[in-house]
Amino acid sequence: MRSHRRRHLPLIVELPLLLLVAFCAAVLLRSFAIQSFDIPSGSMEKTLQVGDRVLVNKVVYALREPQRGEVVVFKGTDRWASEVQMPTETTLLGDIGRVLGDLVGIAAPNEKDLVKRIIGIPGDTVLCCDDDGRVVINGASLDESAYLYDDASLDEDPAANNCLARRFGPVHVPQGHVFVMGDHRGDSKDSRCQGFVPIENFIGRAVNVVWPQDHWSALEIPPEFAAIPPPGEATEPEVDSDRAGEFGMVLPVLLPWWQAARRVQIRRDVYCSRYVVIDSGGDRRRGHLFGRLGPRRPRRRRARRARSAKAP
Repeated sequence: MRSHRRRHLPLIVELPLLLLVAFCAAVLLRSFAIQSFDIPSGSMEKTLQVGDRVLVNKVVYALREPQRGEVVVFKGTDRWASEVQMPTETTLLGDIGRVLGDLVGIAAPNEKDLVKRIIGIPGDTVLCCDDDGRVVINGASLDESAYLYDDASLDEDPAANNCLARRFGPVHVPQGHVFVMGDHRGDSKDSRCQGFVPIENFIGRAVNVVWPQDHWSALEIPPEFAAIPPPGEATEPEVDSDRAGEFGMVLPVLLPWWQAARRVQIRRDVYCSRYVVIDSGGDRRRGHLFGRLGPRRPRRRRARRARSAKAP
């Protein structure tokens, strides 16, 4: 009996095929699911250090809206200044390596690739500062002591395009945009001076620091953001206790009088309006208030028809 054995490809042929399959899988993964990103500046210290590499989830914002407190990677608009010094002189081999590295997601960041933390989402009203120098979102103060590093100065003039000033706003975040700031406020060019970020410019959400190993950590949303009210939520007005006491004394007096007047009016309506106009299926007629509300049946006409049908 002849045995069927699988023929193995020579190593010189199989190895390039495996490399090609791995390269294609990496390109697909980088393009649609996950990409690694190199932190180019210190605007997010101490949460992210210069040279840290983070994993970016590129699918999440296709499934839901951005949330406050998330660290996002995005492409800055023309108004945003670059945080990366791009090399002025390049070689052919360097360009080829940069293109291949960009395909698999290990190249250096582009000059317009930025990373910040979402502070305000569409509909939010953001300003700084309250009496304690904190950011205020929708009327609620935000405690950022857990992640904020080297805050901007309160003495700086909050003039236009001044990112060194802590004070700004109030600003209303338009639909389709977010308000972002760096955790290192004293060294961050962000929405305070460069405007809002379109959500369509998002590359993805930074979810983990994966390099170097001693910096490995998950980038969770700080719990302080859970205390921020939704956009446009109105605050319940406070009632003066003295006025509330006045209403509490007057109400027991007015309620019986109103109920008695209402009973008299109901009796008057009943006895003075014996007949009412009833509309049943388009048949308007006068009928008794307590009578049947259905349409009047033509009994005599049907009787005459029955008698004429029996007549020879």
